[in-house]
Amino acid sequence: MSMTIKEAQERIDAWIKEYGVRYFNELTNMAILTEEVGEVARIMARKYGEQSFKENDKCELSDELADVLWVLICIANQTGIDLTEALQKNLDKKTKRDNKRHINNPKLNRDE
Repeated sequence: MSMTIKEAQERIDAWIKEYGVRYFNELTNMAILTEEVGEVARIMARKYGEQSFKENDKCELSDELADVLWVLICIANQTGIDLTEALQKNLDKKTKRDNKRHINNPKLNRDE
């Protein structure tokens, strides 16, 4: 299954209206987003870092990343942000600002 960002925003909005009753308020969604990012961090620290998994740790990185994306889309929807447009503007900004920065960074151009 493939979907655009716009389609994802529309599908999540439809799901909220059908099953979720309403969006949580913006502050609640910000707290939920922070919680979900923490769950991603826990998995990353254990899978790619130096911490070990606990016996009952769930370790489905894809599911946790999808949770982050879900809540991020909810926040965008409820605040009237078109994420396709926002992402394009952000990419344009980064390209204009950083088009030589990383190429010229000796820390990134080491032969390892």
